Amino acid sequence: MDNIAIQVTNVEKIYKLYDKPSDRIKEAMGFGRGKHHREHHALKGVNMTIRQGECVGIIGTNGSGKSTILKIITGVLTPSRGEVKVNGRISALLELGAGFNMEYNGIENIYLNGTMIGFSEKEIDEKMDAILEFADIGEYVYQPVKTYSSGMFVRLAFAVAINIEPEILIVDEALSVGDVFFQAKCYHKFEEFKQMGKTIVFVSHDLSSISKYCDRVVLLNQGTKLGEGEPKQMIDIYKQVLVGQYTVPDLESGHGSLLDDEDLRRAAAGHKEAGAGQAGGSVKVTLADGQVPGGIAENPEHLEYGSKKALITEYYITDEKGTKTSAILKGSSFTICMKVRMMENLHAPIFAFTIKNVRGTEITGTNTMFEKAFLEPVEAGEVREVSFTQEMNLQGGDYLLSLGVTGYENDDFTVYHRLYDVLNLTVISDKDTVGFYDMNSSIKIRKIK
Repeated sequence: MDNIAIQVTNVEKIYKLYDKPSDRIKEAMGFGRGKHHREHHALKGVNMTIRQGECVGIIGTNGSGKSTILKIITGVLTPSRGEVKVNGRISALLELGAGFNMEYNGIENIYLNGTMIGFSEKEIDEKMDAILEFADIGEYVYQPVKTYSSGMFVRLAFAVAINIEPEILIVDEALSVGDVFFQAKCYHKFEEFKQMGKTIVFVSHDLSSISKYCDRVVLLNQGTKLGEGEPKQMIDIYKQVLVGQYTVPDLESGHGSLLDDEDLRRAAAGHKEAGAGQAGGSVKVTLADGQVPGGIAENPEHLEYGSKKALITEYYITDEKGTKTSAILKGSSFTICMKVRMMENLHAPIFAFTIKNVRGTEITGTNTMFEKAFLEPVEAGEVREVSFTQEMNLQGGDYLLSLGVTGYENDDFTVYHRLYDVLNLTVISDKDTVGFYDMNSSIKIRKIK
């Protein structure tokens, strides 16, 4: 445990579910034979090692066990099986304000929470000014918290948790609270924690934040750990899970062990032979002449999946002269092109592109539904050539292009074919400004005196 902050070993959490309250009483009193409950496995043998100074993200769909594992780490819940070891003082932003006494005022709740974490009254006194300044709720801090608006309640809870200088910070969907100015303050404090080398465990549905802040990401689904790896890698697989295009390993049968780094590499490259040809597996498109589609600077390890009701058979980027290239001059016009073959009759396919940075953060993108450019039915056998033309205003550097064809079937969102990070896009620039893109400001300076 020298450099390990959190060690989770074979943790399971099982809840007993009863159809009616009387069944709970019957079982408690020992009436009748057999069980009166059903078991719900919120976590199934989860293992996790988080080292000191790491920022680890946990992602997954609703009900995957993310909040459950955080509550077990912080001691709010007890695991049904397994063991958790924590080396360091924890501050948790779970359900914000959990542990607050609604009858106490803000000041009293600050002392209550600080004492629960292990601080003396003198230590809390020393931190009081910083907490009050961060919360910025004025004289309301002397009123019972039951009179607070939801925004004030959240501000005080966050201020207490973030200003007690923990060794380990646990954050569950708490960085997007309050107004835009308070959110900016929260993210700034979060970055300070990273720079100070604090250990952070971060759960969020905001994939851009996960990509930006986390060194490593753990992916959970239905209580099972699917794997862990670099943020971009795990986010791409998570997106497959979201649209039902990823086959969850059958751990109980012994087939399909948890994804390790090699599994993840193969999944991202689309080389899972067991899944090839299945809707839930990878889809490797081959043209009639036997050539794999692609343009200049194609990524050989791009992630590819879909139901195959439509297939992207060709894709490339052209500059303002119409030349195929992966290098675009900043400020010039460029076009993203793809050809799509319809394998079945479709009501209204949606064609899309997304540009991400190398860390996997989505920078920009659009689709034909957003642009109201194409909302027509198509027939099997048709080939559509789709082109998106725009001005390049991104800062100089390397980016990744993703393409997709999706649609709605009986109001259900369906992925026909997606190619994640399939092409490299290099922006050549002799002038970079602040942030992701250039607003092309026009500057005027005049002397008035």
